[in-house]
Amino acid sequence: MRLTRHRTALAFILLIACALLLPACASGAGKGEALHRAQYAWSAAIRWGDFEGAWNLVDPDVREQHPLSELELERYKQVQVSHYREMGAAQVAGDTALRDIDIGVINRHTMAERGMRYQEAWRYDEEARTWWITGGLPDFWRGQ
Repeated sequence: MRLTRHRTALAFILLIACALLLPACASGAGKGEALHRAQYAWSAAIRWGDFEGAWNLVDPDVREQHPLSELELERYKQVQVSHYREMGAAQVAGDTALRDIDIGVINRHTMAERGMRYQEAWRYDEEARTWWITGGLPDFWRGQ
């Protein structure tokens, strides 16, 4: 009984230590880890249909030059993403990165699904210390 209490106390102490050290690990991460986090946030937003959230990850210069209209936002509400797959490792060259994506899209009105591929282009902003996607939201209606 006493041994169990010591193990429980030791496990609790280790858990607290890990929780305190985790932010220190994250703050020391380089551009590669920052790219991974940005791409994960982007893909999660797209997968779950949070296009407004994804829009916040678009390069501020692109957002300013090509603002997202209410009509465009309503159009994104008409689709559901069925899958979002990276087709290969990101190609990183300095402050830019490319990633090929295979994405499945379902029209909510017709329930018709189709697949498409597109390439994400990312830019590292040294001042903001973050990666921005430079191509805007995926164009699910390309050629239609």
